[in-house]
Amino acid sequence: MKILINRKPVNGPWGGGNLFLKSMYDYLPEYGCTLTNNLEENIDIIFLMNPRADEKNISINEAINYKFKNPNTAIVQRINDCDARKNTNDVDKMLLECSKYLDKTIFVSNWMQDYFLEKEWACKNNHILINGVSEFENFSHKIENNKINIVTHHWSNNYLKGFDIYDKLDRWVSENNDFTFTYIGRHRNSFKNTKLIEPIHGIELIRELSKYDVYVSASRHDPGPNHILESLNCNIPTYVHSDGGGAVEFAGSSHVYEDFEILKSILLKKSFVKNKNILYNWKTMIEKLYIILLKNRG
Repeated sequence: MKILINRKPVNGPWGGGNLFLKSMYDYLPEYGCTLTNNLEENIDIIFLMNPRADEKNISINEAINYKFKNPNTAIVQRINDCDARKNTNDVDKMLLECSKYLDKTIFVSNWMQDYFLEKEWACKNNHILINGVSEFENFSHKIENNKINIVTHHWSNNYLKGFDIYDKLDRWVSENNDFTFTYIGRHRNSFKNTKLIEPIHGIELIRELSKYDVYVSASRHDPGPNHILESLNCNIPTYVHSDGGGAVEFAGSSHVYEDFEILKSILLKKSFVKNKNILYNWKTMIEKLYIILLKNRG
C-alpha cells in the first residue's frame, strides 16, 4: 500500500500531531507500506495532516484533483483542530467543506468527532484514534522539598491553553508556601513566582514530569491534548478544566474542576487519586491506524 503523507515530521519539541506523524514514518513501513510526500503514480491513500496549501503541503485541492484522475485513491484526513480551540472563525468552515471529499476521517478524540458531527460533517466513514505514548522505565524520583509540586506543560502559548488559570496559580503559590508551580514550554511572559523550563521532549520530558506530585491542565476545547496523555503516562494525578474538550475525555470525569476556587480546594486536600486510563504505545497506535486504513480496501 502506497501512502502519500502531506507532512514531514519535525525534530525537537513540537505538538502531538508531530509525534503522530513521526510514528507513521517509524512504523507503517513494518506493515509493507511505502510512504511518499509526492504526487506520483499508484498512490493508494492520500493522508492529510493539514488540508491547507503551503510550501510544505500537498493540499486538499491537489488531493481531489489526483483522485479525479485516479478514482481508486482514497483521501483520509486527521482532524485535530477547530475554531473553539483558538477562538478562530474560519477553521470549522474549511474542515466541513473538506469533509465532502473525504473517504475516511481520523478524529483524535470522541469529543472532536462529536463537535463536528453536530455541525453536519459530510464524511460517513469516521474513526477515533487517540495518540500513543512513549514507553519508558518507571521514574519514581520526586522533588524533595516537603511541598506539593504542581506542573503543567504546553508547546503552544495560545491563551486558551489556560493562562487565566496558570496566572492565578502563579499568584496563589506565592501566598501558599506548601506548593510550587512549574511551567514547561512556551509561555506568555506573565509569571512571577513560577519555575519556567524551556520546551523539552522525549525522555527528557518524561524524566522531568515524573518528578512532580500533581498535574494541572487549564486548556479549553482541546481536541486531543497530548500533554494530558504524557502526564497520564508518567502516572501523575492529572486534573483538567471542565471545558477541556478531549482533556476531560482523557483524564476522566472524576478529575475535573470548573473554576479556580474548585481547583484550589482540590489542591489544598494534598491527597490526589491517580486517573483510571488505558494508554497505548505509539507502535500499537499505528497498528490500529493501519487496520483503519486497510479496512474496506478489498
